Amino acid sequence: MEPTNYQEWIDKAVQWGVTSGLQVMLISVLLVVGLITSKWISFQLMNVLTGKGDDLEMKKRKETLGTIVHKMLKFVVLGVGLMMILDTLGIQIGPILAAAGVLGIAIGFGAQKLVEDIIGGFFILWSDQIRVGDVVQIAGVGGLVERVDLRMVVLRDLAGNVHFVRNGQIGIVTNMTKEFSQYVFDIGVAYREDTDEVVEVIKRVDEDLRRDPAFAADILAPVEILGVDKFADSAVIIKARTKTRPIKQWAVGREFNRRLKKAFDAAGIEIPFPHVTLYMGQGKDRTAPPLYVQNTAGARS
Repeated sequence: MEPTNYQEWIDKAVQWGVTSGLQVMLISVLLVVGLITSKWISFQLMNVLTGKGDDLEMKKRKETLGTIVHKMLKFVVLGVGLMMILDTLGIQIGPILAAAGVLGIAIGFGAQKLVEDIIGGFFILWSDQIRVGDVVQIAGVGGLVERVDLRMVVLRDLAGNVHFVRNGQIGIVTNMTKEFSQYVFDIGVAYREDTDEVVEVIKRVDEDLRRDPAFAADILAPVEILGVDKFADSAVIIKARTKTRPIKQWAVGREFNRRLKKAFDAAGIEIPFPHVTLYMGQGKDRTAPPLYVQNTAGARS
């Protein structure tokens, strides 16, 4: 029966507000509270599952997994809250859930790449391959990881370019900052130099660098001399490496190279330029053609 005056409308509104309206308001308040506290809950859950370590690696893992759990938790809270509100309003949610299931199947067939990305992202996160703050090379590009989710990895390279890499495109992951990092040196010196003397100079530079307060905390071990690696065209190559905290290897390596150049100059150790030998050929009679050299005055000698 339809209302005939405003009083009946007011009575129905009051009755709805006391019953269904109050329930909708309570559910809405709980929904807002759930969305606000979901971030705190997700990161507390990560503390329980991954431990309470304060090292850099643990912080990166908690940040990455906490962000993913936060997004999933918000989606669940929002979906449950909306279903409860619809049910309170007298809307049958059964057909809605059935339609959503059919729609989900259709979307799954039509969005196979999206499903592939989500599955790939799940296993990347589960196996702890990539975390926010790592420096990685994936799918032919490299850079600092700014975001990891179930769909893509966002990288920013040294030039500031941002790369969006779908998880389904990731085959091989090269993580250069997981737990610790290393910087490899290929140090070339002239053939005339005593390699043992060169090694001693390298060790002295490493000791000075490790005593420097600006770099001491970033270097985890003394330099490792791997030895004479090869005989190049113009130099003898000595290979060495130093172990550093994650993402600190480039700063330590550049400073080491700067100090090593100054130490070589002070010790008179030559870092050679490329040498070129000209061979003019020789005839069967063991004579060679003349080689004309033009001096700065233009005369030929």
